[in-house]
Amino acid sequence: MPTPQHPPAVTWRTHLSLALLATVYIFSYIDRQVVSILIEPIKAEFNATDTQIGMLTGLAFGLLYAALGIPVGRLADKHNRRTIVAICCGVWSLATMGCGMATHYWQLFVARMSVAVGEAGGMAPSISMIADMYPPKRRSLAISFFMMGPNLGVLLGLSIGGLIAQAYGWRAAFLAFGIPGVLLSLVVYLFVKEPARGAFETAAAQPDAARNTPQESLLRQSLRLLSMKPLRNVAIACGIAAISGYGYGVWAPAFFMRAHGMSIAHAGLAFGLASGVGSVVGAVFCGWLSDRLCQRDPRWQLGLPALGALISLPAGIAVFQWPTAAFWTLGSTQIPHAMLFVLIFAFFASWWPTLSYSAVSQMVSPSERGVGAALLNLFVTLLGVGLGPMVTGALSDHFAGTQGADGLRWALTSVVSLMVFTVLFFTLALGPYRRRLSEMKLAMA
Repeated sequence: MPTPQHPPAVTWRTHLSLALLATVYIFSYIDRQVVSILIEPIKAEFNATDTQIGMLTGLAFGLLYAALGIPVGRLADKHNRRTIVAICCGVWSLATMGCGMATHYWQLFVARMSVAVGEAGGMAPSISMIADMYPPKRRSLAISFFMMGPNLGVLLGLSIGGLIAQAYGWRAAFLAFGIPGVLLSLVVYLFVKEPARGAFETAAAQPDAARNTPQESLLRQSLRLLSMKPLRNVAIACGIAAISGYGYGVWAPAFFMRAHGMSIAHAGLAFGLASGVGSVVGAVFCGWLSDRLCQRDPRWQLGLPALGALISLPAGIAVFQWPTAAFWTLGSTQIPHAMLFVLIFAFFASWWPTLSYSAVSQMVSPSERGVGAALLNLFVTLLGVGLGPMVTGALSDHFAGTQGADGLRWALTSVVSLMVFTVLFFTLALGPYRRRLSEMKLAMA
């Protein structure tokens, strides 16, 4: 597709498309994360161990999601991205409804894998589209709005899902979120506009793609992109952060039920609100701040996620180590003081995904943004979604032998502590990222 002579205008239709893509991403995370508030009733019904639940919430989803993400990203770089997102939204929504119909553990496991098949086509095409809808100086803020999806998904999935599960059973929660997703897929197909590729970049800004992409296999293209030091270090940083983030997100509600004696609805509402509000505000704030700081020094694109990860580390540990006897009383409801640290952790931990996907969109050519985002998603999904919940569950079973009922507390503390390595790899990416942007700028001259 030829690059336009003049950059397109950003209009209300652009913002509508962004809003609909963000809504799709919200539903993808609701369907992905609602299972975390349903762990206790699912575990009781199927008589499952924490390790089995970790496989259900992580491995069943992560393996297929990771395997399909890059091929779908390549498909998005060559075909209509709007159509791909709409079809995939319909597929994962139907699969979510299937989770609510499962009567055996293996059926739920297969249904979760089917959710992953659909969701593999949601993230990369959307990131690629948004990067073509907004100019570089507004791109981080636009992507930050899109990246509110996980945060609002956690808020709505846990708070509303917990209320539905307590009133009607855990199966009803899956059905309640799956049905609207099918309708949303139709709305996306009808109203989202497919943008021109590289609309805000000149043809000279795409030397890598023009030279390599037509002749390359998907494997060679992926290896070439991963040979870029900034992309590789960012991917590793995000993968490690995702182990902490997904282990935390899936198991923290169960921790509050076990350690603080909260009901499923109470834990879902309190944790969902604290996490959701903190993450939404944090994601928008860091996108706004990044667009301003990066005009002075582009390294802030990765310096901010490093800073956010560093601050979130002690807050995350405090969530699980703060005394359970410390709480506020609101009427007849007790709110643990630890929820304050949930809010702080959510605010700063939201910086790394928001700014990392934006960074990848800046360091690859417009015709490779789908694959670039999918590669980053591969690390996040394979390590975070695939291993995070399962490793946390296995550590919980392990620590239960020495710590008894506090096994999950120490498992979550251990997993959150991995964020120190995220800080390290973001720091290692700072210099190479600035050099990569300089090389691309020179190619445009």
